Amino acid sequence: MNKLHVAVLMGGPSAESAVSLRSGAAVAAALEQSGMQVTTVTVAGPDFKLPRGVDAVFVAMHGTFGEDGTVQQILEERGMAYTFSGPAASALAFDKQRAKRQFVADGVLTPRYEAIDRAAQDFTRLERLKLPLVVKPCRQGSSVGVTIVRKMSDLPAAVKAAGEYDERVLVEQFIEGRELTIAILEDQALPVIEVCPKEEFFTYEAKYTPGQTDYLVPAPLDDELKNRAQTAALRAHQSLGCRDLSRVDLILAESGKVHVLEVNTVPGFTGTSLVPKAAQAAGIGFPQLCSRLVKLAQARRRNPAGAIPVVQAARLLEARQLEAV
Repeated sequence: MNKLHVAVLMGGPSAESAVSLRSGAAVAAALEQSGMQVTTVTVAGPDFKLPRGVDAVFVAMHGTFGEDGTVQQILEERGMAYTFSGPAASALAFDKQRAKRQFVADGVLTPRYEAIDRAAQDFTRLERLKLPLVVKPCRQGSSVGVTIVRKMSDLPAAVKAAGEYDERVLVEQFIEGRELTIAILEDQALPVIEVCPKEEFFTYEAKYTPGQTDYLVPAPLDDELKNRAQTAALRAHQSLGCRDLSRVDLILAESGKVHVLEVNTVPGFTGTSLVPKAAQAAGIGFPQLCSRLVKLAQARRRNPAGAIPVVQAARLLEARQLEAV
């Protein structure tokens, strides 16, 4: 019997390319351990080549191009089976402004926010948001370009920093509380992880530098709080039309309310990444997790009618219409 042939896409043109290379290498090793034939493909742009005879593609690319629906749409058009969410859900989750708009529409609690142009000089409409504030690019990941603003005089510099990564900037209310993250695997919430960074917040360096963050797996929560957090994460995942696996970042406020910050449709798969930690806590080893995702992708190829759910197709059309405006 021939081995399943999987292409692992890694790298890409985003600010998270280095992390993607680490994710891709880890995934490739795990899939080989599972008995699959693996070819790694380092991607530079949309004209990437896939080897012949590939049965499925594992997307291990983070940030723009790899996580924003672009590579997903390319793979759809090539008729390839691939891991994680489809083009519409990927694009929606990656755009923090549109994702938060969807959360509000679906009753998913999220911090109050405003989106502004990076060239904005007038911040009057931000006055409804009380200090401190979190300023971030609308379309970016891994805490790239994120600043916590505690004085209004620091806001212009923070907007400028975020604007280096996107033309739109999200300004949201900073919620004091405990940082939680929850992986959703096939519409089931995995154990809650509490993230305890040694810096002010979970920065890029804190995420990918060993020893910079403590992780409590599972998080020390009573059953009521755990269930509430897992329910919020699942609702966020479903609100955006995600499939297979995502990672939802949340804040458990001092009031006890659970606020959803964002949904990551291609979460990290490095040695310090959170999803593998949550899966391990649920009794799912890393090779088993990676091979399970490949098999989910293959199942969609066998059932092409279910490749893009109706809700995702509708949101993809909406995204294209917005881009055309």
